[in-house]
Amino acid sequence: MTKEQVQKIILDIIAEIAPDEDLSKVKPDVRLREQLTLDSMDFLDIVMELRKKHGIDVPEQDYVQLASLESSSNYLLPLFLAKGV
Repeated sequence: MTKEQVQKIILDIIAEIAPDEDLSKVKPDVRLREQLTLDSMDFLDIVMELRKKHGIDVPEQDYVQLASLESSSNYLLPLFLAKGV
């Protein structure tokens, strides 16, 4: 598993919950909510999909770690690797 693969997982989840968003120009180092029209419920859906599809639990106090693709992959990569993915 690489950071790029984790970023693709995040983008795939966003594509499912916000299918009208153009994800082709998402910059990894810019907050997702500044680039996309995601609201707090969409953000919770991302967290729930991570749990449901990948068995990754993100505690509420760590939600800030998922602000951008870069910060998401930095935070999630060790969790995926710990699961042996």
